[in-house]
Amino acid sequence: MTVKTSILAGAALAAGVATQAAAQESWTMTTTWPTSLELIEIDKHFVDLANKLTGDALTIEFFEGGALVPAGEVFGAVESGTIQAGADWPGYWAGRNSAFSPLATTASLFNAVDYVNWIEQWGGAEIYNEIYGKFGMVYLPYGVTNNESGFRTNEKIASLDDLQGKRLRLSGLEQGRLLEKLGGSQVSMAGGEIYQSLERGVIDGAEFSTPNVDFSGGFHQVTKYWATPGWHQSASIFGVMINKASWDALSDETRESLKVAAQANLVWSLSFTEKRATEAYQQFQDAGIEITRYDDETLAKVQEMANEVIEQTACENPDSAKVYLSQLEYLADYAKWRDASAPFNLGRTPNGPDIEKIRACAN
Repeated sequence: MTVKTSILAGAALAAGVATQAAAQESWTMTTTWPTSLELIEIDKHFVDLANKLTGDALTIEFFEGGALVPAGEVFGAVESGTIQAGADWPGYWAGRNSAFSPLATTASLFNAVDYVNWIEQWGGAEIYNEIYGKFGMVYLPYGVTNNESGFRTNEKIASLDDLQGKRLRLSGLEQGRLLEKLGGSQVSMAGGEIYQSLERGVIDGAEFSTPNVDFSGGFHQVTKYWATPGWHQSASIFGVMINKASWDALSDETRESLKVAAQANLVWSLSFTEKRATEAYQQFQDAGIEITRYDDETLAKVQEMANEVIEQTACENPDSAKVYLSQLEYLADYAKWRDASAPFNLGRTPNGPDIEKIRACAN
C-alpha cells in the first residue's frame, strides 16, 4: 500500500467513524414512579431491553420519578421535547383528553389479556398513537397488569352499603363517577401521599395498584382490611411517551427495535406482576390483613353501574367514544371463540355497555 493510499484509507475510516458517531442517539427518559414503588420495575426492564436491542444506535438514560420533573409534569416535558421519553399510566392525562382514561384502564371491562389482544391484533396500538399523536407524541404500550387489589381500609368493606360516605383515594375519571354512584367520594392524590393519608386518617381508604405494588407502598402497616376484587380497574396499561421529533430522528431499524422491546416487555410484565401479586397476597395475609371479596351478585350490580358511567363518559367526547367502541368491538368479536371455548379460555366476556349507543357517539 502506498503512502497516498494509506492516507486515503485512513481518511475514509475516520469519516466512517464520524458518520457512525453522528448516527448515534442519546435519550433522556423518566417515569411517573419513584423507586419505592415496584411499578418502576416495568419501566426499568423496558429500558434494559431497548438498550440491548438498539445496540450502538440509541442509548436511553433512565431517571426515577421526580428526579427530573414532578410526576404530573412528565407529559409536558415529553410534549415540549425537554426530554425525549417518559414512562406513564395514560389515565393521569385524562384532564387533557378523557380518551386517555380507557387507554389506561377500564371499570369492570378489560382484563390484562384483553388489553394485549386488543393492542396487538385488534387495532389498539394505532388508537394509542392517534390520541397521543394529538400532542406530538408516539406511544409504545409496554406494560400490563391484571385487576388491581381493591380498597384498603380500617373499617371492613364487604358490601356496597359499606361504601356509603367513605372518602377513598381513587384514580380515574370513570372510576370516580362510579364510586359516587355507589355512595362514596373520590379523593385524588399521588401514590407517594397515600401512606401518610391513611396513617393520619385523612382518607377512609385507598386503592393504588396490584398487591405487590401496594405491599411495596407499605399499606399493610396502616390498614386492617382489604376488599377484593378491584372492580374499578379490571386491568391497567403502562408505556412510554416519545417525542415525535425524537422518534422521527431514529432509523427505521432502531424504531423497529424499540417496538420489539415494547412487545416483549408487555408479555413479560404480565407474568412478572402476576407472580409478584401472588407472593404479595400471601404477605398481606401473613401481616394479619383481613381479606374480603364481594359476592357475584354485588359485582353484577357494579357492572351495571359501570356500564352506565362508561356510556355517559364516552358520549361526552368523540375521542373517548372511539376508544371504547374499538374495545367493545374487540370484545364482541373475541366472544365468538372465547365463549365457545369456555371454561378453557382467556377470561370472561363481560356484559358490557351498549355498543350501539357508543357507536352513535363516536361519529
